[in-house]
Amino acid sequence: MLARATENAASIPRFRSLLVVRHGKLVVERYFGGATSETRFDVRSVTKSVVSLLVGQALDATQISGMDATVGDYLGPPYVLNPGDRAVTIKELLTMTSGYQWNEEQGDDYNLWIVSPDHVQFLLDRAQTGPPGPFTYNSAAVHLLGLIVQLATGTPLATLADQRLFQPIGIRSAVWEGLERGTVNGGSGLQLTGQDLARLGQLMVQQGRSGAQQIVPAGWISTATAPQFPWRDTDGAQRSVTYGYLWWVADPPSAPAFFAWGYGGQFVYVVPSLDLVIVTTTEWRALGADNLTPLAIAESVLGVIVDDILPAAPAH
Repeated sequence: MLARATENAASIPRFRSLLVVRHGKLVVERYFGGATSETRFDVRSVTKSVVSLLVGQALDATQISGMDATVGDYLGPPYVLNPGDRAVTIKELLTMTSGYQWNEEQGDDYNLWIVSPDHVQFLLDRAQTGPPGPFTYNSAAVHLLGLIVQLATGTPLATLADQRLFQPIGIRSAVWEGLERGTVNGGSGLQLTGQDLARLGQLMVQQGRSGAQQIVPAGWISTATAPQFPWRDTDGAQRSVTYGYLWWVADPPSAPAFFAWGYGGQFVYVVPSLDLVIVTTTEWRALGADNLTPLAIAESVLGVIVDDILPAAPAH
């Protein structure tokens, strides 16, 4: 069944890596299209799930005072904030409910944001429907959350990630997209290898523990990967998808799972009950040249995960 999964992955032209970890052991590691174990993949919104873990650590260290702490508690000049900006909470940033008018799933807001000279002010200048607002996928809001973590801890976000998360679990190759004022793109700017992504997934399976160290509080792993919304989506073979704290969540009738999901099929897919981690990466650039949408290629990747790999993992 794993051989079939590998064959099906290879048949998808933009597939670049497939890794499967079962019971803590790497049982599949395949690369396609010229990628290797040394390739750093631009994993897009998988970055958001990393920021979630850094938030959990900062909360545990009381560097962020709580989920109801607000943007106004941490952000000031040179940024210009109105009362609505100041009132946005950490929880609202984690759940994509900050209330800013934004459309990057069907609209062009991400592309407009990424080329702007001030990535925080660009968001703050947007009109708000809340907070709290309806679930609205917003990379700029997660970048703002990453900046709050940086301000609250007094450590640049990339350095903080290295010190508190990456190096303790053996990740040495992380690269971030740099932005202005010494910040990095907290919404989608991270590059990692396939094995790095597998290490992140294994940390999640182990409830934030690595060896003798508790890297991320176990309670935060459980909280961040619990459903926060009543709605459920179907994405190809993957049923019953909703959102937690910057992690996507699948619950019954699907196999209970959670995953980091980056644009165009970057997944760190975790099934704790099966002690299973699945990593996929794709070439997401210039999808339009192949008449592909980001969701279409993600659904083809989810087909390999859900239809081929999950059935290969007996529940023991």
